[in-house]
Amino acid sequence: MRADRLGINNEDILFLGETDIDIVNQAILDINPKLVIIDSIQTMYSEELSAAAGSVSQVREITSQVMRVCKSRAITTIIIGHVTKEGNIAGPRVLEHMVDTVLYLEGERYFSYRILRGVKNRFGSTNEIGMFEMREEGMCEITNPSEVLISEREENPAGACVVSSMEGTRPILVELQALTTQTIYGYPKRTANGIDFNRLAVLIAVLEKKAGLMLGSQDIYLNVAGGLRINEPSVDLGIVMSTASSFKNRPIPKDMVLMGEVGLTGEVRRINLIEKRLKEAERLGFKTCVIPESNKKDLKDKYKLDIIGIRDVNEAIKRVLN
Repeated sequence: MRADRLGINNEDILFLGETDIDIVNQAILDINPKLVIIDSIQTMYSEELSAAAGSVSQVREITSQVMRVCKSRAITTIIIGHVTKEGNIAGPRVLEHMVDTVLYLEGERYFSYRILRGVKNRFGSTNEIGMFEMREEGMCEITNPSEVLISEREENPAGACVVSSMEGTRPILVELQALTTQTIYGYPKRTANGIDFNRLAVLIAVLEKKAGLMLGSQDIYLNVAGGLRINEPSVDLGIVMSTASSFKNRPIPKDMVLMGEVGLTGEVRRINLIEKRLKEAERLGFKTCVIPESNKKDLKDKYKLDIIGIRDVNEAIKRVLN
């Protein structure tokens, strides 16, 4: 039924509903396929071991047998493994050491976007990602992630801004949304969806100490649109400015991209790969980019963008929100 829904009609795709590794290995030797997919490694077992399927010893032994059989025939093999709630491969970490490549398919349950990320590649780079959208016909590639992630920015409310994040060597523009409201409890609430909560707390402290914004009585909520998770320091300036924008109820210009790392003393620090980020913003039709002053001094190429260099958080608030 699933193959029919996905439009798969191929006589060269064979299924073997078996979890005994001996039977699977014999089928591989008899058929000699070009590609083997095992789904999943935790359900396979070997009768030579008394341990239950999915145990450390079973997973290690089965992986070793599959590798030995498939490498002897030069057969490409994909082993699918379950992950824990923390996002790590369930079972022994030795599984990651044995294989040549480890790929994680990441995504939030309530969003349709998926990111295929390489965390290990014995024969190539792990700096690239693939972005897909889950549709009725399966996972379809998104060739222009930035355009998709900011496509719904029709209005220009206070608290929203566009930032640039590097996923591997690919710049992706995403929308940050912040909301500040008067707390009704004695202890203000902080919620971060898509970024590190501790980083949000640090940047709020910087806003209070260095920019004089009285956020101690404000509940603060921050969200990365599209369900993505961003860990890169270059989005610090976007977090700071979207929070200040919501607090002051002054919108950030819709055609502006913010990028820069914010230090504890309020300075805006240099970020890497600035040229790629600017070219992506220019390609998508943005007019203004706010970047660290130290990055602006080193720019060699000319851009159609109005590039604003800033040194600290106070200067950013004055030039963007006033």
